[in-house]
Amino acid sequence: MFRRKNLSTQYLSFLSAFIISLFVAIAFSIITHNIVLAITAFVLLFTSVFFLLNYIFNWFIYRKIKLIYKLIYNTKASKKVEAYYKYILPKKNLEEVSNEVESWAAQYTNELELIQKNEAYRKEFLQNLSHELKTPVFAIQGYIESVLPEMEDHSMQHKFLSNAQKNVERMVHLLKDLDEISKLETGEQPLYKTKFVIQDLIKEVFETLSIKTHRQNIKTQIKKGCEQPIIVFADKEKIRQVLNNLVVNASKYGKQNGNISAGIYKTDDKNVLVEISDDGIGIAEEHLQRIFERFYRTDKGRSRNIGGSGLGLAICKHIIEAHNKTIHVRSTPNVGTTIGFTLDLK
Repeated sequence: MFRRKNLSTQYLSFLSAFIISLFVAIAFSIITHNIVLAITAFVLLFTSVFFLLNYIFNWFIYRKIKLIYKLIYNTKASKKVEAYYKYILPKKNLEEVSNEVESWAAQYTNELELIQKNEAYRKEFLQNLSHELKTPVFAIQGYIESVLPEMEDHSMQHKFLSNAQKNVERMVHLLKDLDEISKLETGEQPLYKTKFVIQDLIKEVFETLSIKTHRQNIKTQIKKGCEQPIIVFADKEKIRQVLNNLVVNASKYGKQNGNISAGIYKTDDKNVLVEISDDGIGIAEEHLQRIFERFYRTDKGRSRNIGGSGLGLAICKHIIEAHNKTIHVRSTPNVGTTIGFTLDLK
């Protein structure tokens, strides 16, 4: 009688109201022994239950479906879209909606597989690129380092070779960072977790970079109230690299006579939050979601003059995520920047 193809809220409401009303009418006729009253009760109950259930189905089920449609088509509801949801979508039966969702899921799966293939190709390409470039770049570096001491300090050739040496060193640094990211992505650098006091490691990093920070008269410190030793469980050398990158960035974009401070906070019984803060130029809001991307620069001209490969924060992100933890940033222009990451407590 009813085909599955016509499955709709009206059909569900009709079927549910009919079954409920029939059972109630039969029970009513058995109790009262009055067929007319039983039929009247059936009609009244069927009508009221049908409209009530139809309203509930349209209000509940299709509003859930609308959320699914918004997710599928990634739409921000305009007046036109709202009209579509209100007048057209409810006319679709559940089978049609199911077919559309299945179609979207299949398309999404295909797109995801393509993205994964492209990602694997990109990783392999970067790995091969950094590997192949190492030999000629290191050879050039060796030749320049051999010839440069033989020239007069004030000669034009010495000046040219000095500039070439600086750029080769920049390329070497870039290749090392590319190689680092490739190994982190492919899992070729396993984590060697140990227990250590995070404050001690931060002090070591501050001391190592003291020449760079003193040059700009930047003070480094652990915030008051954060001095109590906290033992974490992580790869100490990898976390050293993260802290080093964050402090170097803070000194690059910090201000003269500024401050770089470290905050260490227990968030719960299992996690600790480590934050490196500066009072430098800050980062505009539109850049905050992208600063952990490879080669992304908030100010390309100024960043290139300052130097760096543009991979430091990307490496930090990979290292922290390899620990199954998170890294985040907060910043306000001309106020400063705070980058924080979580680690496991011992």
